[in-house]
Amino acid sequence: MGVLMSKRQTVEQVQKMSLAVSAFKDGLRDRPSIRRTGELPESHDGTVEGSVQEVQEEKEAEASTPVLQESNINRLAWERLRDGRGVEPEEFDRNSRFAPPAFIRPTRKLDDDKPPDISLEPRELVDNDEICDVCGVWTAESLFPCRVCTRVFHDGCLRRMGYIQGDGAVEVTEMAHTETGWSCHYCDNLNLLLTEEEMYSLTETFQQCKVIPDCSLTREDFLRYRHQAAKLGDSDRALSEEQEEQAARQFAALDPNHQGHIEWPDFLSHESLLLLQKLRPQNSLLRLLTVKERERARATFLAWGSGSTVSETECRRAQHSWFCKHFPEGPFSSVSISHVGPIADSSPASSSKSQDKALLPTEHESGSVDWPTFLRENVIYILAARPNSAAIHLKPPG
Repeated sequence: MGVLMSKRQTVEQVQKMSLAVSAFKDGLRDRPSIRRTGELPESHDGTVEGSVQEVQEEKEAEASTPVLQESNINRLAWERLRDGRGVEPEEFDRNSRFAPPAFIRPTRKLDDDKPPDISLEPRELVDNDEICDVCGVWTAESLFPCRVCTRVFHDGCLRRMGYIQGDGAVEVTEMAHTETGWSCHYCDNLNLLLTEEEMYSLTETFQQCKVIPDCSLTREDFLRYRHQAAKLGDSDRALSEEQEEQAARQFAALDPNHQGHIEWPDFLSHESLLLLQKLRPQNSLLRLLTVKERERARATFLAWGSGSTVSETECRRAQHSWFCKHFPEGPFSSVSISHVGPIADSSPASSSKSQDKALLPTEHESGSVDWPTFLRENVIYILAARPNSAAIHLKPPG
């Protein structure tokens, strides 16, 4: 009990310090101009020419104000993108909400590209945290577990952090304790998987292709961006007809509600996945998997395989299955993890599974895939299934 009280006191101290710093910044913002009150503006000798010049200067200052404001807005948007922040602290009501967390981008270790030790047996034990990740306090109230990591949260803490508002609270309450599950604000943002260097590379690409952060993209915008990104570094290179069709299918996957545009968070997650796929070896991607995701992969492999292998068809089928919002029956029922998983043949939603199978190749498969290969072939799609959005952030081939 002493440990809990100590942690709670620490959290309260941090919150008080945060409020003090915020109040100090507010005081600086409200201070009058540094310019001395006794200092008068430069005079133009009181002549007609001087008066005309003063009027012209005032008009030029007024005309430049909107340009400066727009420049500041764009600069702040780029800074939020660079730092992995979604909402500015000024947008929070400090009297009723906690300060948003400071996200720290990961760094790659020296042995990052070496094969991790993820064996098929024995199975890993999955236990959620016992105290809220925000306030550090355990209560008898229902805690919302993340389906990806082991963090848990109070709904009140999520409200005060600004991560659920209005009807979103009801949706989180319904999803968190279902088989589909709910991803916390850490796991929902795939862009936070990028290192500082990788984020700098992505930002450079956005700037060269004139992509404005925090703005939705239409189909034409998305295809234009893909063409421009393909030409970077090689002016003669362009998307082939097949690649353009693939980009169009990806746009449709990012726009499941057929609104005619894709939201910025979905676009950013998609581009972050492409960059991870391009720059990171698969062993490095495997190290990003959480214990819940590794257990979900084991359950899928054991259910669809025979012994220590699965067919190549089942391996490709699994790539599509991570995005299905249903929890399978049979062998999966013993895994008490809230996560997106494949649909079993006995599931009532098997009709949607048959549609996915129609997208896969139907030729005879003679090859088999072992456990390490199965993981490497599926890891990027397991990561892509993390966000709560209904969009498919990386559409599998087929």
